[in-house]
Amino acid sequence: MDLINTIKERRSVRNFSEKNISEDILNHLLESVRWSPSWANTQCWEIIIIKDSTIRENLKNVISPKNPATKSIISAPLLFAVCGKKNSAGFYKDIAVTQLGDWMMFDLGIAVQSLCLAAHSLGLGTVIVGSFDHAAAGKILQVPSGYETIVLVPAGYPEKIPSPPKRREIIEFVHHDVF
Repeated sequence: MDLINTIKERRSVRNFSEKNISEDILNHLLESVRWSPSWANTQCWEIIIIKDSTIRENLKNVISPKNPATKSIISAPLLFAVCGKKNSAGFYKDIAVTQLGDWMMFDLGIAVQSLCLAAHSLGLGTVIVGSFDHAAAGKILQVPSGYETIVLVPAGYPEKIPSPPKRREIIEFVHHDVF
């Protein structure tokens, strides 16, 4: 599968089959995160692989009401919690070096995109879950001080693949020379 088709065909999948994911595929997914670019190679991500059903149930309870991904926290064969080290990316000698300060979210976005595209290329589906009580999830997952729980990513073999959403045309978001 070529990259542009992988990007075009990847969908947010919320319904998964019960088929397990092999350790080889799991390691391939983790390699995709490992090789993701980051600010000054800070690699500010930490990944928690959650298999314990009690922890998953507790996480399901902190998902925002009416979030369509809630049941996938339990049903997906794999559940990743993507955490980030604060005050690392975008910092030099503990000082933010850009107007935007912490680049953790940018770097984690790249890492999560790598994870989701790698999953899709292997026939898996994923959904990025960001609407939840982050502090409560951090407590459940025992995330230490200095780190933040950013997203949960259920992954598995899709039961169905959603239709593509409408996308803006390139001309609607591209500007030349000035905004």
